[in-house]
Amino acid sequence: MSIKIAMVGAGSIGFTRRLLADVLTVPEFADTTFGLTDISEQNLDMVAELCRSDIAGNNLPARVEASTDRRSAIAGADYIISTIRQGGLEAFQSDIDIPLMYGVDQCVGDTLCAGGIMYAQRTIPALLDFCKDIRETAKPGALFLNYSNPMAMNTWACNKYGGVNTVGLCHGVQGAHWQITSCIELWARAHGLIGPDEKLHRTDVDVVAAGINHQTWFVKVKWRGMDMLPRLLELFEAHPEYPRTEKVRIDVLKRFGYYSTESNGHLSEYLPWYRKRVDQINKWIDLSSWINGETGGYLRVCTEGRNWFETDFPNWLKADPPKFTSDKRSEEHGSYIIEALETGRVYRGHFNVVNHGNITNLPDGCVIEIPGYVDRTGINMPVVGDLPMACAATCSSSVRVQEMGMEAAVHGDINLLKQAMLHDPLVGAVCDPEEVWQMTDHMLTAQAGWLPQYATEISAAHKRLDDAVASGSRVNLLNTAGAARLHTKTVDEMLANRDEARNNAQAADKGKMTKS
Repeated sequence: MSIKIAMVGAGSIGFTRRLLADVLTVPEFADTTFGLTDISEQNLDMVAELCRSDIAGNNLPARVEASTDRRSAIAGADYIISTIRQGGLEAFQSDIDIPLMYGVDQCVGDTLCAGGIMYAQRTIPALLDFCKDIRETAKPGALFLNYSNPMAMNTWACNKYGGVNTVGLCHGVQGAHWQITSCIELWARAHGLIGPDEKLHRTDVDVVAAGINHQTWFVKVKWRGMDMLPRLLELFEAHPEYPRTEKVRIDVLKRFGYYSTESNGHLSEYLPWYRKRVDQINKWIDLSSWINGETGGYLRVCTEGRNWFETDFPNWLKADPPKFTSDKRSEEHGSYIIEALETGRVYRGHFNVVNHGNITNLPDGCVIEIPGYVDRTGINMPVVGDLPMACAATCSSSVRVQEMGMEAAVHGDINLLKQAMLHDPLVGAVCDPEEVWQMTDHMLTAQAGWLPQYATEISAAHKRLDDAVASGSRVNLLNTAGAARLHTKTVDEMLANRDEARNNAQAADKGKMTKS
């Protein structure tokens, strides 16, 4: 079968090359056409050249058509995949640095909190433009697979305002599933239930996770018919690594009774309890990996990865192309969903979809992350029922922030944007209302070039900031790098460990959360 997959934001080296390889491990997809598009011609050309080399090295008839003309890339596509980072690393930097001046210390800043909310303001208008192109030029019924964060707000906007069936995809569930499997493996070995050298795969452990993206909770965990949920706290506390690297998640597990899918660093910035006091942050995080809570950690590894790729690109072209074999296929959902829809081979995973009574104590219309299965009939999502009350309470507060942030992005509503910031759990724990108002104006003016829907508001935001300085009412800004910020390596510094630098640059999963 011959299909076309458009990839928007294809200058993202990690995702583009990885997803293309995943698709081409499926024998039926050998003749796939990939329409790659990006606003950066330089990044697009580099990634397209690598992808063509990979295809040629595997002797496949697949084709890569690369163009900065997005509509031509989307035209005739069966599937469209978004991996964009709207505003690039420059805007991302301000998502981290400006909130720090107001005391808001983020590890990632791409899902909720001040950085995630502003990321949505930049990204949603772009995604709605993509949706327009999909409606007008793609094949009827084309499916939009969104990998771009902030996942829930983006997917919500595309389904509500974009007029395109959009599913959000994330690998957080798979990563946490592996952690649970590791805990069970150690416990089972200690109790003589498996051999001393026997390994468990995550598919050996049956789970159901439900919630919202990055706040999804394992509400069922079974191994060999045994309910492992009541044992999880004991198992995690006994693990040789996780009590050091997952302090926030284990503390939440202790108090809620349920384990969160998301990493220690991510989860710490979605809740009001762990990052609100500078002198307490290091108590809850670990610096052996950025994803465990480092201030601006994701910005650092993305910056290092991009700088290394641009410098080392000629060597990437000289390397032997990777072989597209099933054992090297990643755990990213995208290729499996396409395979299931096209071939009928059933795939089960956890996807971000619109809530239509699937989680009964979260609002209909919001975007939830729940288990589902895919076959030729489509993407089928079951009714999960009620979340446990503490999990639902945490998700509910975030859902309302997401809703305000999404609506603000669509309509350019500055008051709603500020209200979203005000109600964000961590921002609200750190800032008073006037600090929130000035921080939002500060971020709007810094990111004006990526916020067309706020064009008429930017000059007024500038004036409010200037007037606050003139009147002496400007809030005091902090001169801080954050509680736990590490140095961003230069290319020369990365030369000391080329393999580590290359692995970071080419990784779609920069948190190393999955086993791909």
